[in-house]
Amino acid sequence: MIKLIAAAFAIFVAASNHALAQNCQFIGNSTYCDNGSSANRVGGTTYFSDGSTANQVGGTTYFSNGTTANQVGGSTYYSNGSSSNTVGNTTYFSDGRTCNRVGNSVYCN
Repeated sequence: MIKLIAAAFAIFVAASNHALAQNCQFIGNSTYCDNGSSANRVGGTTYFSDGSTANQVGGTTYFSNGTTANQVGGSTYYSNGSSSNTVGNTTYFSDGRTCNRVGNSVYCN
């Protein structure tokens, strides 16, 4: 379950225009970040603190703002033209950002 929340939150960070460097911690079905954002997963839907939602159907995540993310293996392709690739516990984004997962926490630059 943590992996699903982490994936949804990483996708949200990449798809979001206001994403900044942040550190997040996963507790149960919830995610809390040091920039004040949070998310809660209920079934197949993730609810973000800014009021947006994400629904995962198979390898595709649909965001309430109309953007999508398609996961193929360790790579994710976003409808805004960006992409990411996860190798081990590190996700590398096409804009140069990285996120590292350590236990129940994710650290992004």
